[in-house]
Amino acid sequence: MLMGYIDDATGKIYARFYDYEGTMPAMDSFKRHIIRYGIPQSVYLDRHSTYKSTAKLNLEAEFSNAKALSQFESALKELEVDAIHANSPQAKGRIERSFKTHQDRLVKELRLANISTIKDANTLLGSYIGRHNAMFAVIALKPANLHRPVPKDINLDRVFSIKDKTALRNDFTIQHNNRFYQILEPVQAKEVTIEERLNGKFYIYYKDSQLKHKLIDKRPQKPKQKLKQRKPRYILPRDHPYRLFRKFRMRKVS
Repeated sequence: MLMGYIDDATGKIYARFYDYEGTMPAMDSFKRHIIRYGIPQSVYLDRHSTYKSTAKLNLEAEFSNAKALSQFESALKELEVDAIHANSPQAKGRIERSFKTHQDRLVKELRLANISTIKDANTLLGSYIGRHNAMFAVIALKPANLHRPVPKDINLDRVFSIKDKTALRNDFTIQHNNRFYQILEPVQAKEVTIEERLNGKFYIYYKDSQLKHKLIDKRPQKPKQKLKQRKPRYILPRDHPYRLFRKFRMRKVS
């Protein structure tokens, strides 16, 4: 799968090979793109589930005019990049025509170089894209570059990660992907955020604080509560004043 970008102003392309089209490849390719060229104002995308969420909102979210976002859209929102979704392939014809060119020229380049792995293909892409941009890129009508540099205070590893919120139980354990994790520090929270990074590493956060944790085999069981022993029933002795009084009263009544 070749994931590519084309700049509207200059026609310069950026592309990279991945195993499949999905959230992780989309995040990785866009991260590499902005590190090289800067953050664009907007990105024109199709309506693949990677780029546009298909989740249904609950009534509370609908009344507050909230919008369901995919993981990729959430990353763009953090970077203040507008996501524009095309209603048809023709609407984003520039990148589609570019892909048609690559399906011809790039495939031949790979065959001539006897390349059959993604790693080698991405290595060849460096020289291929350079030659392609030299031939087909144009000078922008306006000299100003509207790409923003990546702010130094932004952690791109956190931005480009899959985030899921999960409930934090009273015993400071959480469950994720059928596994149990024990939080190793006290935190007053009903839920925490799980972040899965592009490198496969796994982190747990509460707000901006990273929480130490460990994988456990199963959720610890609560200790069984001992049944309270009932106090033995107290029986009044026969010579107790109450018994004598009651006996006297009954005789008097009779």
